[in-house]
Parts: sequence; structure tokens; C-alpha cells
Amino acid sequence: MNYVLIFIGAAIVNNFVLSYFLGICPFLGVSTDLKKAMGMGLAVIFVMMIAAATTWPVYHKILVPYKVQYLEYVAFILVIASSVQFVEMFLRKYVPPLYSGLGIYLPLITTNCAILGMTLFMVIRDYSFLEGLVFAFGAGSGFLLALFIMAGIRERLNAADIPKPFNGAGIALIIAGCLALVFMGFSGMMR
Repeated sequence: MNYVLIFIGAAIVNNFVLSYFLGICPFLGVSTDLKKAMGMGLAVIFVMMIAAATTWPVYHKILVPYKVQYLEYVAFILVIASSVQFVEMFLRKYVPPLYSGLGIYLPLITTNCAILGMTLFMVIRDYSFLEGLVFAFGAGSGFLLALFIMAGIRERLNAADIPKPFNGAGIALIIAGCLALVFMGFSGMMR
């Protein structure tokens, strides 16, 4: 039951994009097309899972025993950057259309604060290895959910008559704010 609560908490109640406002750059940049949003969301889930699986042992088996926990930011950023490079090489070789479709946003996963935030929350909340993996999967799934909802709305807005001052980033930020309010309604579900 604890794993289900961790997953739901990370995916819906404390959605990284809509509650913590982490990962806003790819959220706004890739959410114009459902296929790109799905690809980016799946890549973020994969990188979050890899980051959680590698940062947990780095923190608990290296940093804590040697009492150098203050290096967690540096260690976690190195792990995330190398994970993203792995994903980028994989997509370039095996899924070229998705690689070219994601464009500049794929390398931005390296600096995606949602992934770094996930690893730091995992340490702060003192999750076990398995709880950390569930948390990472939930956080990535929440990112995918927010991205997919936003992309669906923005695709429908292409056919709508939007006043000129709201075109582009303006309407995207208004939609993001409305989605954040909707997701804030779930905040009473968990602590």
C-alpha cells in the first residue's frame, strides 16, 4: 500500500510540473504536439528511473559512509548527465524521427530540474531503494501526464480563435496555471 501512495503522491498529488513547477522548460516547449510530448515524457520516465537506480547507491554506499553528503548535487548531476547522454545516443541510433522531433529539448533533460529534484526528494524523504524507484516512476508518470494533457489542449487550441495577445506563450502559461489549479484540488488526498 505504501508503494501505491508514493506513486499517486508523485504522479498526481505532488506533480512535479504542476505542484512544484519543476521541469517547466520542456513542459512548455514540447507540449505543442502529442507525439513529441509522449516521446519526451517516456524519455523523462526512463531517465528518472535510471537516475533513481544509480543515485540511491551512490548516496547510501559512497557519500554517506565517507561523510561527504555535501557532494550530492555534484554526484547527482553527473549521474543525470551521463544518463541523458545514454538516452540521446539510443534515440539517435534507434528512433531517429523522435530524436529529431525532440530537438534541443532532449539535451535539456540534462538540466531538467525535475530529475534533480526527484533525486533530492528521494534522499530527503529517506526512501529505500525500491521506494525510490516507485517514486521516480510516479514522478516521471506525472510529468508525462501533465505534458500529455497540455499537448492535447494546445493541439485543440490550434483550431480555436484566440485573441492575438494570448497567442503562443501567453495562452500556454494560462493553461498551465489552470492545470495547476486542477491538480491542486488533489492536495487534500495526501499529507
